[in-house]
Amino acid sequence: MFTYHNKNVVVVGGTSGINLQIAISFAEAGANVAVASRSEEKVKHAVSQLQQANCDGKHLGLTFDVRDESAVIAGFEQVEAEYKYIDVLVSGAAGNFPASAAKLSSNGFKSVMDIDLLGSFQVLKNAYGLLNKPNANIIQISAPQAYIAMPLQAHVCAAKAGVDMLTRTLAIEWGMEGVRINSIVPGPIADTEGFNRLAPSEELQAQVASSVPLQRNGAKQDIANAALFLGSEMASYITGVVLPVDGGWSLGGASTAMSQLGKMAAKHGL
Repeated sequence: MFTYHNKNVVVVGGTSGINLQIAISFAEAGANVAVASRSEEKVKHAVSQLQQANCDGKHLGLTFDVRDESAVIAGFEQVEAEYKYIDVLVSGAAGNFPASAAKLSSNGFKSVMDIDLLGSFQVLKNAYGLLNKPNANIIQISAPQAYIAMPLQAHVCAAKAGVDMLTRTLAIEWGMEGVRINSIVPGPIADTEGFNRLAPSEELQAQVASSVPLQRNGAKQDIANAALFLGSEMASYITGVVLPVDGGWSLGGASTAMSQLGKMAAKHGL
C-alpha cells in the first residue's frame, strides 16, 4: 500500500522486536533504511535482514548509545554522509525491567529515564538538522505506561509520559517548518521482550489477550503498519498525536490486567 522509494528512513533502536519489524517494513516499501543500536552484532544482523527485504536499498548500520550525545552526533554524521537528509525518523530506543518502587534503586530509575527520555531528546535534537523539511516526519515509539499506571513500572511510566509530552511539544515547535511528529503506543505485542518480561508465561499472556476488546495480543506488523501510515502523505495533516495501537486495550482492559499482574507480583515478593 505504501511506497517509500528514494526515501531515507532512520530507525533508532531498530535492531530487534517492534522496531526491527518497522525497519524491515520500510525497506520492503522501497526505502533506504538505517538502523541504530548499542550492539554491533545486532546492528549487523539487522542490516542483513534489511538487505533481504530490499536488496536495491542503501542500508546503513549505526552503533551508538542514545545516552551518549557525542556518539549520537557521530551516528548522524554517518547518516548525513550516506543519505544527506532524513525523510522519516523513528525514535524507539527503550529500557525496561520490572521492579517495585520501594525496591527500585535511584540508578535503576535514572537508567530508564536516560534511555527513554533523555535518549529520545538527544536523538530528535541531533537529527533535526538533517530532516528533509518541510515534509519530514518523526515517529516516536512510546508505551501504554505513559498514561496507564502499572505496578512494577514507576520508572517506565515516568519516562514514557515524558516522551509523549516531548512529542506534543515538538509538534508545535517544529510544525511551523512542516515537520510532523507523532507517538505510537503499542499495546500487548506478542513475541517481544517487553511483553515477555511483564507476562512471562503463556497463562499470563492469555489473560492479557482476554482483556483486549479485540481478544488477541497484537503482532509486530500491526505497529509497523501504523508507522508506514504515519510516515506517508496519507497522514500529512496528522501531528502531535499519541496513537494507541492496542486493539482497544487502553479503554479499560489494561488497568484490569495490570492489577492482576500486580497482585501476583506482590504474592511472589517482587
